[in-house]
Amino acid sequence: MGERCCAAVRVLVLQAAWALAGGQVRYSVPEEAKAGTVVGRLAQDLGLEAGEAEVRRLRLVAQGRRASVEVSGASGALLVSSRLDREELCGKSAPCALRLEVLVERPLRVFHVQLEITDINDNAPIFPAARKNLSLSENSPPGFRFPLEGASDADIGANAQLSYTLSPSEHFSLDLQKSSERNVEPELVLTKSLDRETIPVHRLLLTASDGGRPSLTGTMELVISVLDVNDKAPLFNQSVYKVQLPESAEVGTLVTRVNATDADEGINSEVTYTVTNFIPASGRDVISVNPNTGEIHLTAALDFEEVNVFDFRIEARDGGTPPLSGHCKLVLEVLDVNDNAPEVWVTSLSVPVPEDASVGTVVALLSVSDRDSGANGRVRCWVWPASPFGLEATFAGSYSLVLREALDRERVSEYEVEVRAEDGGAPALRGRRGLRVAVSDVNDNAPAFAQAVYTVLARENNAAGAELARLWARDPDEAGNGRVSYSVWEGGVGGGWRPASSYVSVDAESGRLWALQPLDYEELQVLQFEVRAVDAGEPPLCGNATVQLFVLDENDNAPALLPPAGSAPEAGGVAGEAGEGAAAAAGSGSVSGTLWAWAAWGAPAGQVVAKIRAVDADSGYNAWLRYELWEPRGKGPFRVGLYSGEVSTARALEEADGPRQRLLIVVRDHGEPARSATATLSVSLVEAAEAALAAAAGSSSSRSAAGAELGAGAASAATNVWLVVAICAVSSLFLLAVVLYGASRWAPRAAVLSGPGPTTLVCASEVGSWSYSQRHSRSLCVADGAGKSDLMVFSPNFPPPPPGPAAKDTQPEPSALLDTVSAPPLLSPFRPPPLFSSAYCLPPLRSCCS
Repeated sequence: MGERCCAAVRVLVLQAAWALAGGQVRYSVPEEAKAGTVVGRLAQDLGLEAGEAEVRRLRLVAQGRRASVEVSGASGALLVSSRLDREELCGKSAPCALRLEVLVERPLRVFHVQLEITDINDNAPIFPAARKNLSLSENSPPGFRFPLEGASDADIGANAQLSYTLSPSEHFSLDLQKSSERNVEPELVLTKSLDRETIPVHRLLLTASDGGRPSLTGTMELVISVLDVNDKAPLFNQSVYKVQLPESAEVGTLVTRVNATDADEGINSEVTYTVTNFIPASGRDVISVNPNTGEIHLTAALDFEEVNVFDFRIEARDGGTPPLSGHCKLVLEVLDVNDNAPEVWVTSLSVPVPEDASVGTVVALLSVSDRDSGANGRVRCWVWPASPFGLEATFAGSYSLVLREALDRERVSEYEVEVRAEDGGAPALRGRRGLRVAVSDVNDNAPAFAQAVYTVLARENNAAGAELARLWARDPDEAGNGRVSYSVWEGGVGGGWRPASSYVSVDAESGRLWALQPLDYEELQVLQFEVRAVDAGEPPLCGNATVQLFVLDENDNAPALLPPAGSAPEAGGVAGEAGEGAAAAAGSGSVSGTLWAWAAWGAPAGQVVAKIRAVDADSGYNAWLRYELWEPRGKGPFRVGLYSGEVSTARALEEADGPRQRLLIVVRDHGEPARSATATLSVSLVEAAEAALAAAAGSSSSRSAAGAELGAGAASAATNVWLVVAICAVSSLFLLAVVLYGASRWAPRAAVLSGPGPTTLVCASEVGSWSYSQRHSRSLCVADGAGKSDLMVFSPNFPPPPPGPAAKDTQPEPSALLDTVSAPPLLSPFRPPPLFSSAYCLPPLRSCCS
């Protein structure tokens, strides 16, 4: 490169010398010379001495455009100041010369300088476009020519002479046609048939080379698109599409996306999709396909239990003429989801079930099914509540509801049973079926009374048909098995000889106990019998209850005066007159005859003159008698014992008292209202000797009267004996009662007397009271064989009847009355303690009197 520059400079110097000789300086410089390159020694060539160029201000005169050269002020050389581009300055003109004017002062002179810029190969060939797009039908025949636009080169001469080459291709070649002496035109020639589906686009590179040294090249890309012809059918990427969807998939779910490709292009490759075949036919409504995208969506709900596999045919059709189509198969498999709960069905039900059914009895047959499959369709069953029924599997899906425990209709008459089933899905689903199992009644319960023993209190002289009590027996069975009828069992025990059914009767339906006749305490004190309750079952069952009917005494008997005993000192005759006035004054009662007695003058106070004897058929307070001296009133010579009936002197007898005293004595019981009887006692006052004779005469007359009336005498004697025995027994019992009372008074009490427990009877008499068992009750007798029962206190099972009016007498009320005898009393008069206020007085079951 350096040698070339030196040769160019020598040429320029020679040309400058020649130019000076002719009056014009000529220089030559290659284009693209570097800035600072010396073009020529301008000052020297102009004939200026060294240093003169600066003094004379040698310079270029601008002529309108940049010359890209300048004059060095120091050396006077012409230098390249900027880039020189021949193509920019001269284009395709040849040669390319610049005319410059040089100015020198002192003296002022103008020189003309011609600067020629020579061409170098600095420009490569350039195509009109870097890329050329061509289109050829794929059915174009071989030899088809397609002219191409050539390249251009800015250089000139040999640097601008171009040649073309084409990249290797089996389908195309390049043919060059000369258009002028220097230029050629390339043509593209098809050498082999095209197949767009094989190579839809051919990319070739056309290269243009110039003639410079070194040669420069330019390229252009040829993009040859093969135009489609509809010669290919659409082709799916899969011949069979298999899709699995759960049956719970919602409508609108994307099933899959089928894809068919058509090797053609344009409208020939535009594919539309349709569903042609549906197996089963119900699948027509299950899916839909987007004709453009091939997306298949669900259009209906799936149900594994109805159809578990669908087969579809999908067709893809292009838009060519004629259109071509391709097909594929879509297999949609429905997966089971646990969406069906187990179902329980009752195939047979045997109700009601008798309560005596044996364990293992089949009550119902059940069928259990689940439409799901696999684990979702495996079902387990159980019964709730777990008793008294259970399930037994007979075979797959069938169960028997059997009895596991004994039934009792009276405890549970109906069962609400629920058969539950659960499958094996996740989450598990449950099904249930309710059963109402009624239990039918069997007569397995006998009627039962609320109490084993009923205590009934009834006042004597009640009206016939009066209700005494209501008995009720419960039978928990139903209908006829629980319908109870009542009857009085003839095996009763009463105080009389007649059966219990002659006194009382019970209503067969209501159990009302009522009296058939008025009751008489003096005839019957206690009636014990059984009431039987029988149901209407088959066989009938019965239950019994004991009824103790205690008859309560009413004051319906007035005191009765007894005749005087033959051996008594007060024995006398009975007169025929009656003391009507005294009887009227004494109140309701009976009026007796006159009794006779004798008293000696001067008898001391307290001497017993006579004894009034009376008896009351009633008992208790109603038979407790008291004696009152009605006449004469005031301070008379005689007095009467309140409870003993003994007539004694109140003071010593005097002659002033007269020969005879008439005493009116009233015997009154404690009943309400009180009943009474009157006795008239005529006491003759005589001397002591006369009194002794009268007593002896009375005794002999008594013995003669006893011989005449043997029966009456014997009865009177027997009565006296029994009275003596009774007095002794009562005295002994009184002492025993005192001891027991003292012991119980200071001993700790174990229980309240009126509390529950076995019946305790309390007896009382004039001289005391005592307790004894109901089973060992005794009776005492007075008078001529008349039986008197002790007073009994018991705790009744039934509420007592309303109490009668309180007694008006303020005297103490003993429990019973023992008749006194005509002999002097063995004990002093005694006032017994009052009875318990909560007790009732009834006679014992039997009388021991003969």
